[in-house]
Amino acid sequence: MNSAMTPGTTAERCNSILAEIGTAVVGMARPLKLALAAVLSGGHVLFEDMPGLGKTLAAKSMAQTLGLDFRRLQCTPDLLPSDVTGSSIFDPAERSFEFRPGPIFTGLFLADEINRTSPKTQSALLEAMAEGQVSVEGRTIPLQQPFHVFATANPIEFEGTYPLPEAQLDRFLVRLSVGYPEGSAEQEIIRRRLERHRESASLRVVAGPQELLDMQAAVEGVDVDPDIIDYAVRLTAATRSHDAVDVGASPRGSQGLVLMGRALALMDNRSFVLPEDVKSAAVPVLAHRLTLSPSSWARGIKAEDIIVQVMNQVPTPTTVSPRER
Repeated sequence: MNSAMTPGTTAERCNSILAEIGTAVVGMARPLKLALAAVLSGGHVLFEDMPGLGKTLAAKSMAQTLGLDFRRLQCTPDLLPSDVTGSSIFDPAERSFEFRPGPIFTGLFLADEINRTSPKTQSALLEAMAEGQVSVEGRTIPLQQPFHVFATANPIEFEGTYPLPEAQLDRFLVRLSVGYPEGSAEQEIIRRRLERHRESASLRVVAGPQELLDMQAAVEGVDVDPDIIDYAVRLTAATRSHDAVDVGASPRGSQGLVLMGRALALMDNRSFVLPEDVKSAAVPVLAHRLTLSPSSWARGIKAEDIIVQVMNQVPTPTTVSPRER
């Protein structure tokens, strides 16, 4: 590995980050681990689940523990692209236009209920998510690094919503579902709220922006066996030939599997990827990239179930780790 951050150091720091977030967010251990892995991979995260499950709190807590500037934008149907990117305002005193940056100019940007805003405004995020820059009125302005987008979406309401197009969904490295907490976890949520005597929770900074960049550089140094690459490609390709799918995952999906596999390996104190890392990432990375056929949609088939079927059908490689060679 070429980074100064060793697997052990990175794994220890990731555990500390997740433990700190866990003081505020209860019952979301797996989604939070996958969200952190996506951040380490340089990607963006879409939380899609019922209201009131702590998705916004999870995003804010992630930003606090990583020391990232945090901006939240409540998406509504009347939102304009300039409300995201910013615009130029005329200054009478200077007799010139001055650019006023929008909320996208931050470390972690939360688009809350992103499916409530129009496709025109949703598209304002595409360039920022793909290239780390914003083009406004003929100017191209780079965003600060690290930069990540978290978005939330409500999957049960359709009135006044705009489903995210495939191009927008493809920009999110993972789509995560939180799920309802167990009874004991829900009781713990209430107890902690009563103990802190206020709605918001204050978390300490565990790793600053520069350390996050170092951890992301460490991910780039994780070894990937050719058999692992082949496995990721075969899993992704299998989604394109599935009977229930009209459009399968693109090569960005197989790249996402490898990226997330490297991050998960590093979080488990390994400098090489195992097939289990790819399997852990398969549903969050691939499911939202599938377009189901109308008949499959009518029968209630879920994209997540298709990914599980594909994993059961595609042979798992018996890759020998670099340490054993």
